[in-house]
Amino acid sequence: MITTSFVVTLVLLSTICDAQLSSTFYDTTCPDALTTIRTAIRTAVSKERRMAASLIRLHFHDCFVQGCDASILLNDSTTIESEKTALPNLNSVRGFQVIDNAKSQVEKVCPGVVSCADIVAVAARDASFAVGGPSWTVKLGRRDSTTASKTLANNHLPLFTDDLQTLISKFTIKDLTAKDMVTLSGAHTIGQAQCFTFRDRIYNNASDIDAGFASTRQRGCPSTSSTSNNQKLAALDLVTPNSFDNNYFKNLIQKKGLLQSDQVLFSGGSTDSIVSQYSQNPTAFKSDFAAAMIKMGDIQPLTGSAGIIRSICSAPN
Repeated sequence: MITTSFVVTLVLLSTICDAQLSSTFYDTTCPDALTTIRTAIRTAVSKERRMAASLIRLHFHDCFVQGCDASILLNDSTTIESEKTALPNLNSVRGFQVIDNAKSQVEKVCPGVVSCADIVAVAARDASFAVGGPSWTVKLGRRDSTTASKTLANNHLPLFTDDLQTLISKFTIKDLTAKDMVTLSGAHTIGQAQCFTFRDRIYNNASDIDAGFASTRQRGCPSTSSTSNNQKLAALDLVTPNSFDNNYFKNLIQKKGLLQSDQVLFSGGSTDSIVSQYSQNPTAFKSDFAAAMIKMGDIQPLTGSAGIIRSICSAPN
């Protein structure tokens, strides 16, 4: 006799299995997917090394809003208010064309199979490795959302003005620890920032910034606000801006964090010890970074019958 509880158990087990991501998800349906994506990402990064940081950040900003569902790629429409225009993303998040190109290449070999969300996740891994960062096994099987949320993007994504507790809270909401937050921030070692995001910090003569460092940075970021001045770029790590290493953490200890939200990671607070560890142990940093990226990639994926597989990443077709 089959009991009701037995049936319920089977249904629950089926649901759990359907919701699991797997690194072998496309092995049968699209065996060339990963090599096709890798080629597209390597080409893009070889043309512009800065793109590596942009693709890692794109994955991060996707996962923090509605989960890792490629909602960040959707353009404005009659039914969608794009996350691209949210304050933390506006004129800042980039790499959309690289993802579009990778998607178009994958569609040529296996149309309608590989999600944009998975391409974003794989692109982040391949971008990291292309600039000397760690690689990791990407779990696959995410599906794409048909919606986006500018409101959630504004509320959930970290801002360059956030203090330590605010940053920790934003990561905790996503089931990421303070250590995960510090680890993932290490990707800033290959990143760049616009002048308007650090102007106040380099001109306010505060005690948490090295005076010589501030003076050097002022030369590339005028105190006067204008469109052209505000968009001037500066490397977050002046020492080895094109290499994925642990200099970012060494800079924080020397009070040479460019963004306020970077320096608060080493400011007498609960994350100081993590920064100190990574400044001395680049191997630990890279290993923990890979683990944190895998963990972040698990944030609320759409799987099974949820979501869709978009043919064009910018539209919920």
